[in-house]
Amino acid sequence: MLRFIFSFFGGIFTFLTMGLVMAALGLGGVIFLYGRDLPSYETLSQYTPKTISRIYSREGRIIDEFAVERRLFTPAEDIPDLVKQAFISAEDKNFYTHQGFDATSMLSAVVDAVQSRGEDLRGASTITQQVMKNFLLDGSRSVERKIKEIILAVRIEQAMSKERILELYLNEIFLGQNSFGVTAAALTYFNKPLTDLTAGEAAYLASLPKSPSNRHPVRDQEAAIFWRDNTLRLMHQNGYIDDITLAVETGSPLRTVQGGDYADFRTTLPDRDYFTDEIRRQLSQDFGQEEFFSGGLSIRATVDPELQKVAAQSLQQALEDFDRARGVWRGTGLTIAPEALADDAAWRAALRATDLPRDVILGGQWHPAVVLDVAENSLRIGIEGLSASEAEPHAVPRRDIAWMRGNFFDNFTRGDVVHVRRVVQDSDGSFLHWSLRQVPEVQGAFMAMDVNTGRVIAMQGGFSYQASVFNRATQAQRQPGSSFKPFVYATALDSGYSPATIVVDAPIEIMTPQGLWRPTNASNQFYGPTPLRTGIERSRNLMTVRLAQEVGIDRIAEYAERFGVYDRMNPVLAASLGSDETTLFKMVAAYAMFANGGERVAPTLVDRVQDRFGNTVYLHDDRQCPDCANLTLPAGQAPLILSNRTRVMNEVTAYQLTSMMQGVVERGTAAGSVNLPAQIAGKTGTTNDSKDVWFVGFSSNIVAGCYIGYDNPRSLGSGASGGGMCGPVFNRFMAEAIDVFGAPPFRVPDQCQFINIDRFSGARLPDDAVGDNVVAECFRAGEEPVFGIMYDGGFAMAADLPLYDEVPRSQREVTTSTGDTATVGERATFGTLSTGGLY
Repeated sequence: MLRFIFSFFGGIFTFLTMGLVMAALGLGGVIFLYGRDLPSYETLSQYTPKTISRIYSREGRIIDEFAVERRLFTPAEDIPDLVKQAFISAEDKNFYTHQGFDATSMLSAVVDAVQSRGEDLRGASTITQQVMKNFLLDGSRSVERKIKEIILAVRIEQAMSKERILELYLNEIFLGQNSFGVTAAALTYFNKPLTDLTAGEAAYLASLPKSPSNRHPVRDQEAAIFWRDNTLRLMHQNGYIDDITLAVETGSPLRTVQGGDYADFRTTLPDRDYFTDEIRRQLSQDFGQEEFFSGGLSIRATVDPELQKVAAQSLQQALEDFDRARGVWRGTGLTIAPEALADDAAWRAALRATDLPRDVILGGQWHPAVVLDVAENSLRIGIEGLSASEAEPHAVPRRDIAWMRGNFFDNFTRGDVVHVRRVVQDSDGSFLHWSLRQVPEVQGAFMAMDVNTGRVIAMQGGFSYQASVFNRATQAQRQPGSSFKPFVYATALDSGYSPATIVVDAPIEIMTPQGLWRPTNASNQFYGPTPLRTGIERSRNLMTVRLAQEVGIDRIAEYAERFGVYDRMNPVLAASLGSDETTLFKMVAAYAMFANGGERVAPTLVDRVQDRFGNTVYLHDDRQCPDCANLTLPAGQAPLILSNRTRVMNEVTAYQLTSMMQGVVERGTAAGSVNLPAQIAGKTGTTNDSKDVWFVGFSSNIVAGCYIGYDNPRSLGSGASGGGMCGPVFNRFMAEAIDVFGAPPFRVPDQCQFINIDRFSGARLPDDAVGDNVVAECFRAGEEPVFGIMYDGGFAMAADLPLYDEVPRSQREVTTSTGDTATVGERATFGTLSTGGLY
């Protein structure tokens, strides 16, 4: 009997043991089968969620943000306990005690499902399991996915601390309204930082993970308040809030941004513009698109917000003035169906839905509007977001369209969508009438940067970013025309020529593969032997071509490529007149090197980039400042800043060229349009048939440039010129920029010796000479030119001047400012006539 009893219980023990062994083997098999392809500990512990990247102005204001998922990463230590407690109460009250899954909750969920015969199906996933589902698995409901979720949850509990897991959850979870994570959701729903949330607001956010689309604070208000209050009760049961807080918060209405109780944080963000979009384009190339949109980068832009507005409106003013001078109304090409015009709500809804630029603030905000009625002397309109009143009737008077051909009936029909802006009295700002506006067909670009640091302070890539995102400052390849000539003259000056060197201005014929080329001056006249200074001041084409032939087009191409104007310039003589295409961005950056004395400077739109953890991953200004940490620096003494910039041209050459381009502004092709209380140098540019017009100019610390032309190049008209169209844009901008940055005189190199020269003839004048013709030219010390001038026929010519066809094509080797050698024509002196071998 005893043996039987022992045998019986031994069998049971063996059966249980074998069962446990088989269960363990089965469990091990399941874990091996489903866990072998899952992420490792390292992958899990190093996971970081997709986070929004933000761009800040130099004052620290947010000016734009980019994201695939709108998420603001917040470390666990910066998330208030109240927020953590709300989510733990709503989602996983045993979070701090379980090991990744909560067996009790899972069993309870199974029992409830059985008892309700499948009607009461609820999840039992812990926060850790939800992290795994949200981060690494799909959202499907299956036994296989649940097993993987539990395996990963156990692993992650071993690899991370509870606070780290909670940090990932609170930053990853989707909470509706395109908001991922609690920080973004707090801004979206309450326009508050996490630290300012009330218990009720935290509870509402914590109620959203299960069904954010069905708990909208306005559309589903009753459900939203019910689940908020339910979470508050759970917080009270868990001891996180007291009785008074529970009573106050459950008795309070749900106030949100969506309900109009708080301002939307997005209203404080400026409209996206060309500047921040160019940052996106450049950093997406540098860091990769995935890192830029998901890496949580903090980007400090170089833009000056106030000067950016000035730049935009200066360019817009020029484009609109040109467009209105054509006298043609084109409109927007959009219409609203006539049947919608009878109902106020209908046409307003249709108007809101139109794809129309709303970012133009030229003379005041431009508003979308629809034509409601056309009469002989007025146009009745409906304006987006505004209601008519007796004081401000929504009508356009007949006098407002005096600039366009035709009358109201010729140009408008009911339902036309248009732009309008308010016209006010200059003296007191009182309302006068509404004025019709249209986005110009002609386009252009403007850019300004610091000549010493390369910091781009303003960039406008067209009339309106919302009308056209194509950035013409960086993406449009255009012919620079005569604005390229300074690089021809720089090559000559660096090769032994001087501002007083005489070059003949006479007809030229050149045989090219395309046929005979006869370049001409803009005036279609010829001026004979002329000093280089006058050649650049008056933008003489024939002189430039002859000089290019003399110095060598290959040598000029090398200079243009060194300055970054071209990656590879076409080595033909026509390129000396700016026939090759480049961008405004490259031209402005190249001119900066004239302004700063010939040192290389790289343009940048970004000062600094930091990753999500605050580590600097890019810093533009790498200059050293050994005195910046010296707290005992004497008052009034500036810290020493060591520059590591390389030199691209001789300092004397840079000053000579700058002085010559000052003449362009003071008495040359820009004299009528650029008039500023500071030393300004620059160069105009107008291409064949006036298809593109340019002006690039600079003070001692700011360089700015403008071009205007149609996107599909065609003539702007016979009267179009760089000085006349782009000069005023530059002038308006620099008038404001000088107030901000100042404009000290151009620095004179120590190697300069000054000699008075007659700018018309190139002759040397006495040291005490005065008059409009007198210019004090800088010459390199120890290289005083040879004199021996005589006058003949009104031109200043030397006794050794041969006839045109007797000028030899002699050549010489010279050492340039960079130490290289170059082959150029014979040394040019006062009275030397340089023909370039062309006639």
